[in-house]
Amino acid sequence: MSERDTFWKRFEDVRAGMLGCAPEWRLVPMSHYADPEEGALWFITAAGTDLAESVAAGPQKAVHAVSSQGGKLYARIEGRLSLSDDREKLDEIWNAVASSWFEEGKRDDDVRLLRLSLDLAEVWTTDGALSFLYEIAKSKVTGAKPDMGDHFTVDFT
Repeated sequence: MSERDTFWKRFEDVRAGMLGCAPEWRLVPMSHYADPEEGALWFITAAGTDLAESVAAGPQKAVHAVSSQGGKLYARIEGRLSLSDDREKLDEIWNAVASSWFEEGKRDDDVRLLRLSLDLAEVWTTDGALSFLYEIAKSKVTGAKPDMGDHFTVDFT
């Protein structure tokens, strides 16, 4: 399996991360919707949020930091964040969680769809928490450095 495939496979278990963009670089928790074929992540936010305001004048450099619940993936994902008016994509990713934020549903005037076009991801993969504990214990017995998994970069450009 390629490193890109490994990234997307492990990313399936990740539901949210911390997203921020230039010029403020204030990271906030955001749920994402992955689109591996397009090399993009999608986000639903509201008008007036820092993220929506930051990209109102055009795309900005952005970062999305994630980790899987089981500790099998950690990643720093970089790309260009922009507003999108893709109503088909909004229909595709709209869900009960998103609807709880907007009184008029996906047609609410405050709904903003963001697209993070991916440039690269720095990725760390592990076999999870139990494997981590095993490797630490093994290193104490053998004196060898623990195997903490793989570290690689995926270029999406």
